[in-house]
Amino acid sequence: MFQVPLITLLGIGVLWKGFDLARAPRSRGLRLLVAALLLLLGGEVLSLPEVNAAVDAATPVGVGKVAFNGTYAAGLFALILFFASSVRGPESVYRRHLRISTGLLAAVLAALTISMIATPTSMRGYSLDSPYMAEPAVAAFYLVGNAYFVYAYLASALWDLRFARRASRHLGLSLWVMATGLLGLAITAVNRTILVVLRIGEPQSHEAFNTVNWSLSNWAMGIVLVGLCYSAGAQLTARLRSTVHHRRMYQELAPLWTALAGAYPELVLNRPPAASAWHRLRQRGTQEQRFYRRLIECRDGLVRLSPYLARVAPHADLSRGPADQLARHITEALALKPDTESPDTELSAARIASPAGNDLGADARELMAISHTLRERKM
Repeated sequence: MFQVPLITLLGIGVLWKGFDLARAPRSRGLRLLVAALLLLLGGEVLSLPEVNAAVDAATPVGVGKVAFNGTYAAGLFALILFFASSVRGPESVYRRHLRISTGLLAAVLAALTISMIATPTSMRGYSLDSPYMAEPAVAAFYLVGNAYFVYAYLASALWDLRFARRASRHLGLSLWVMATGLLGLAITAVNRTILVVLRIGEPQSHEAFNTVNWSLSNWAMGIVLVGLCYSAGAQLTARLRSTVHHRRMYQELAPLWTALAGAYPELVLNRPPAASAWHRLRQRGTQEQRFYRRLIECRDGLVRLSPYLARVAPHADLSRGPADQLARHITEALALKPDTESPDTELSAARIASPAGNDLGADARELMAISHTLRERKM
């Protein structure tokens, strides 16, 4: 019921985090997260009956089932390692998680493959409703696969809860919801294991139990989807707000930046053009980076202009003066500055427009007030 929405959401997640990974290719956490999303997406696609049937039609029967379970298990494996890599601690701790998880996944994949090979060819298209549970290879396939899913869902849920306790309000709520869904999926995996054991002695029995478990699985997957959507929505909203906020401040600094960049064009932090579209994607600065670059350029320009400011206003408090007064002095200093400065001229820098606080926000507000006054003076 939730397969198509989950596939869609996982696809969006792969693209979203793939862009982040393109800008930070050395981030182990991002590499693991993208790998987990991609493998889980592949597993969900392979689980679609039409896709699974197409794989079996192009390969020996049973390959589609092994591919689906193996891909999905590998996705959960990468998700567990993503959580493990996000914890601060010695590298040896992560290495231990990596060795244990890799060994466990390899053993499970080998067991699934051997079980399918050992299954008679005529039975390899089996499902939970097939009357073949007494066949040892068939039972082993389900028991091993579901045992791993119980472990992976529980491990992911526990990691989820661990991070939820320390996360921000919105992210923490999302992680709690996802952990609830993952615990539900672990319960359904346990139930499938019980069903397999029951059907070894009574093939195709306990149909009502199977129906209820499938319904529980759908609801648990739906809860995971709600958590994912809430988390993605909260992150997207925060990112959009940050982008709009920094774009507004970037534009507010434009009058001051234009005046200073015209006087000192060498202070503009230009970057060489990228060699390719892919390189441009990786190196493309965010709106926040553009704003901080402009803020630095404005501050550098004021430092260079400060000797002339001291000349036009020798008795003024340039470090704490009102914005309208500083804007007037900046205009006069720009008019006083020669087009070409002699390299032998000794100029002493002065403190200009010192912010009330020590953070970048206070510095930005101070310079934006001056910039706003400059804009008004030109109107």
